[in-house]
Amino acid sequence: MLNTSLHNPNVKDKPTVERFIAMNRGINDGGDLPEELLRNLYESIKNEPFKIPEDDGNDLTHTFFNPDREGWLLKLGGRVKTWKRRWFILTDNCLYYFEYTTDKEPRGIIPLENLSIREVEDSKKPNCFELYIPDSKDQVIKACKTEADGRVVEGNHTVYRISAPTPEEKEEWIRRIRAAISRDPFYEMLAARKKKVSSTKRH
Repeated sequence: MLNTSLHNPNVKDKPTVERFIAMNRGINDGGDLPEELLRNLYESIKNEPFKIPEDDGNDLTHTFFNPDREGWLLKLGGRVKTWKRRWFILTDNCLYYFEYTTDKEPRGIIPLENLSIREVEDSKKPNCFELYIPDSKDQVIKACKTEADGRVVEGNHTVYRISAPTPEEKEEWIRRIRAAISRDPFYEMLAARKKKVSSTKRH
């Protein structure tokens, strides 16, 4: 809806970021999504419209032109620890995942800013890796997902555990994601300060 409002020439009254935030109050199970997440989404859509394919059978290769990488991976759920097969697309420093390659909108969006990636062993699945926040064990990763009823909610993962079909694909995904990850020095400075404050309080 925001995409249409901002980029449709017929819409004269373009929504401001404040109006967009107000429009999305209470959509996260009655609570509000973080204002910073909504501001980032607003700016992202404002700067580059999200184009969806026409209803002519085109798949996602036309939606996300020239992605860094795409393919089927298994993702471990956040609250319910079940593995689900998802189509992942890595582009523009974000990892998008879809239920089917023909879906027009992602089931989830994981901005890679300030995240790290590591290989992990899992007793149930081979070729696993994780996205996580360095130096922060219990902090929830800033991400959003679409529920089955269409509601957009904040993600609830402290780590994203993902399984690739082969060791070679795992290595390639790790390499590409690592290259795509961008760091925010201001965020890192705040994280370091927060760590210092909590360490001082313990003494």
